[in-house]
Amino acid sequence: MQLAHRATILTPSLTLSIDSKAKAMKAEGIDVCGFGAGEPDFDTPEHIKAACMASLDAGFTKYTPSSGIPELRQAISDKFKADNHIDYKPSQIVVSNGAKHSCYNAILATCQPGDEVIIPAPYWLSYPEMVRLAGAEPVIVQTREENDWKMTPDEFRDAMTPRTKLVILNSPGNPTGAVYSRAELEALVEVAVDEEILILSDEIYEKLTYDGAEHVSVASLPGAYDLTITINGFSKAYAMTGWRLGYLGAPDPIAKAIDAIQSHSASNPCSFAQKGGLAALKGDQQPVADMRDEFDLRRRYMCDRIAKIPGLSLVTPKGAFYVLANVSKLGLTSQNFADRLLSKHHVAVVPGLAFGDDRTIRLSYATSMDVINKGLGRLEEFCKTL
Repeated sequence: MQLAHRATILTPSLTLSIDSKAKAMKAEGIDVCGFGAGEPDFDTPEHIKAACMASLDAGFTKYTPSSGIPELRQAISDKFKADNHIDYKPSQIVVSNGAKHSCYNAILATCQPGDEVIIPAPYWLSYPEMVRLAGAEPVIVQTREENDWKMTPDEFRDAMTPRTKLVILNSPGNPTGAVYSRAELEALVEVAVDEEILILSDEIYEKLTYDGAEHVSVASLPGAYDLTITINGFSKAYAMTGWRLGYLGAPDPIAKAIDAIQSHSASNPCSFAQKGGLAALKGDQQPVADMRDEFDLRRRYMCDRIAKIPGLSLVTPKGAFYVLANVSKLGLTSQNFADRLLSKHHVAVVPGLAFGDDRTIRLSYATSMDVINKGLGRLEEFCKTL
């Protein structure tokens, strides 16, 4: 069978591969400590679920406008103004089936064959694949551990060519947990503005920052508004991963193009999930703060433990719910390290190769303290054998 070229160039997900093997081991009765989760281990807050169930009871199960129901787009507009200091009109907002869908829509609307997209590594593993699906070429900028895994303006400039169309920024970041400061973002924006390069700013982890780190929205910075597509969603802050509900704000021409793409590909986001999203934005925010505080406890504990394991190093993450540990001193590739750790000590981590850096592994602390304690003990024992 002859497949389309775009389908043959995609890289299989190492995350799913590790997850599948871990689940198979669990099904055999093996006690596996899983650090691969990219989702909160908390339930969706009750008031959000109640709003969704009430909408189902009221028969809110039909098509909606392709960009989302008006009241949700207005609430997102209000949220952007209050939290992010960005003035997006409701007409500039597109609600989609998850922040991942929003990212893909944005890339499809702005990139085409011949274009290049700059992506700092370590990166979220879907960015390069989305760029390839759009026919464009990902240009990977390898960041440095000593610079907290953040791209510098000089590295940005060095990666640019006349074909550069877009740069992807993710702060707080997955898998690094890095949070760019206001000054760091301003310096990157200055480069983008000088060259008229579009910016995709993925801010899905904005509510999960620690140690006083400030989340700064790129579009709020001088000169950035007309170049920036701001991506966000409900999955991380409100523990709504399975709801598949995200959104973006963009300059009018880009928002209109994305709306057209979505109308022909997905029709609209899920009707009753949108009512849950509305409740999330307008309702009690205490569950978000409580979850963040619990993640912070786990983060500090995990970082303290890993820092004491000979051969491992890390940059303390200031956001999201991941720790990126450098394992290169132990003489194994990230894939080999992850495979042996799972097979011999029953601990599942994601190899950094999936994120464009084969020196590292990613551990999520979106799991219980019992699992974290047990799993890190096993990790320490494994490292002693190398």
